[in-house]
Amino acid sequence: MKALTNSFTTRSEQGYEVYVLSNDCVEVEIVPELGTRIISLKDLRTGREWLWHPPQGMKLFRNRPEDGFCQSPLVGIDECFPTIAPCTWQGRQLPDHGELWNLPWTVDEDLWSSGILKTTARTKLSPFEFVRSIELDQNEIRFDYQLTNRGAASERFLWAMHPLLRLEAGDQLDLPSPTRALFNGETWVDQIASAVPKNHCAKIFAAPVSEGWAAVHNPLTRDRLQIEWDTEENNSLGLWLSRGGWHGHHHFAIEPTNCAADELSSAAASDQCGVLAGHASKGWRVCFRVGS
Repeated sequence: MKALTNSFTTRSEQGYEVYVLSNDCVEVEIVPELGTRIISLKDLRTGREWLWHPPQGMKLFRNRPEDGFCQSPLVGIDECFPTIAPCTWQGRQLPDHGELWNLPWTVDEDLWSSGILKTTARTKLSPFEFVRSIELDQNEIRFDYQLTNRGAASERFLWAMHPLLRLEAGDQLDLPSPTRALFNGETWVDQIASAVPKNHCAKIFAAPVSEGWAAVHNPLTRDRLQIEWDTEENNSLGLWLSRGGWHGHHHFAIEPTNCAADELSSAAASDQCGVLAGHASKGWRVCFRVGS
């Protein structure tokens, strides 16, 4: 593939500033003010929009701290941290999907001038600083993360990327054979475009995974989206499918994560979550590869 020129612009959408990264292959749109939510991910060669939007259309708005995640815009990709399911941990009432999705994140405008979107948020209940940088490289979208514990004591955490994907007829899920085996024959894994799980929605995990990738591909349209991550940092994979069972919605998610659990409290009790020493930092990377 010949080298592509990236462009980076901003535009207004429903009163919010949208940061747009694109080249001839892919376009990605992010709203830092709304949890640095990614609201669009398009393959410009096939025209496919990979991210799911609610059927009544995309509505952008800011949430209150007490709102549940189901009351959010529910568009696209957000970050779940330091828990996925609501729980109580060290006296903190951690909300559904964690503390990041309803915070405004700050933008490093100097880096944006060079085509890198670096956004930063500080959690209010937990002593963390969370940084994510997005950069395009050909047909790849690279997400680089930096997590810092601002406190003196060690802190435990869960992290999961939460990309809500729109499925189309003919879509299939590609997984490494060892990962697929860890799902223990769950039938909807092999039929994501048509299967209906029990209760019309399901969340399942594979752990520990030895190969950090999973993909949706469509042999009819030749669309493909592959998500890749380092299993040394994040050794688990969550899959979510809703066929109307969760608030009537139909969508699918591939979720790289550091633990095969949704509640920080239970993961910490079994010593399965991440641990970060006082004033320490750590980083990791996730890559989305659009097309072949």
